[in-house]
Amino acid sequence: MRERLQKLISGAGVCSRRAAEELIAAGRVTVNGEVASLGASAEPDIDSVAIDGVPLRAPSSRMYVMLNKPRGYVTTLSDEKGRRTVAELVAGAGRRLYPVGRLDLMSEGLLILTEDGEAANALMHPAREVDKVYHVTVRGGVTQRQLAAMEALRAVVGKPIRAPEIERLRPEGENALLRFTIHEGRNREIRRICAHVGLEVLRLRRVAEGDLRLGGLPSGKWRELTAEEREYIAGLRGPRA
Repeated sequence: MRERLQKLISGAGVCSRRAAEELIAAGRVTVNGEVASLGASAEPDIDSVAIDGVPLRAPSSRMYVMLNKPRGYVTTLSDEKGRRTVAELVAGAGRRLYPVGRLDLMSEGLLILTEDGEAANALMHPAREVDKVYHVTVRGGVTQRQLAAMEALRAVVGKPIRAPEIERLRPEGENALLRFTIHEGRNREIRRICAHVGLEVLRLRRVAEGDLRLGGLPSGKWRELTAEEREYIAGLRGPRA
């Protein structure tokens, strides 16, 4: 089945469709050795598509999954202490998938795993400014003074951070619920920010990373990323230089 070149390029994880159109317009894409034009298509199983002479890799050669990590699992492929790992939860994928970033032992929620190192670097690189959103339950209420003090923090354990964005989703009652948006994702960053103002974190759950949303994915389950989500990751890389 023939597909538009920009869709093939995006599906292979090179860049977004828009950036792919720029590559085609610049004359950097060929089909069977001939320079392609905008609007051209190709048969992925038959035609040879290349960018700057480098053959396009088949999109099926890489796998990207989203896991709803439960508490009690470490974000590694193996653990010398014998603790349960996220690798056990995605064993059914049939591939050796590597976690992108980390969630500590008692944190939960959205975790991307892939065998595509370029995609992992794009998601984690500070220059991409991929926001990470968490729902954080803390013991007791949260005052406006505590909220302001957390938002004013510019360093965690001596390392600079961009100001976190914090919204009180449930500020009153026995336990408050906060929505944190952070940028660097330093080790235990949110727990340290909360501890700075005397707040005890009871539950920490990542619900979004850039345009990737956890949604209703059950705890401990995983799914493959959709075509749109893969295209979003491809767009973080930008076109090849």
